[in-house]
Amino acid sequence: MDIYHFKADSLDGKEQALDAYRGKVLLIVNVASKCGYTPQYKGLESLYRRHKDKGLLVLGFPCDQFGHQEPGDAAVIRQFCTTNYDVTFPLFAKIEVNGPGAHLLYKHLKAQQQEPQEIKWNFAKFLVDRQGKVLKNYTHKDTPESIEKDLLPLLG
Repeated sequence: MDIYHFKADSLDGKEQALDAYRGKVLLIVNVASKCGYTPQYKGLESLYRRHKDKGLLVLGFPCDQFGHQEPGDAAVIRQFCTTNYDVTFPLFAKIEVNGPGAHLLYKHLKAQQQEPQEIKWNFAKFLVDRQGKVLKNYTHKDTPESIEKDLLPLLG
């Protein structure tokens, strides 16, 4: 199964089929606005703007499972991301990424890892190719700038 079988609610509350992103290179990230890694929004937005015309799409999934670092509702999240980081890539409704309440997309993403494991913190990233296959996962410590080298061959 590829990621195109899943749906997620947008930050505006509208159901979004991931099939709409077929043919794109995706970087799927669980995000939070009150985290030490929150400045990665800047790098994610920069990557997106530099490479969106070549087929890159960053998908941000707010998550409040790690230290209550995404406490706001959709309006607060949108305001924060727009005001502080001028985020233009798609953001989705707040989800859980671990445990029994984990979103089905994240259950799938984690199952595709070489050694499946729970997400450890905010700003974990999954790189998905144009066919919907999960190629690689990154931890919160991997900056958007450090993973750009893995994106470039997929965008070429």
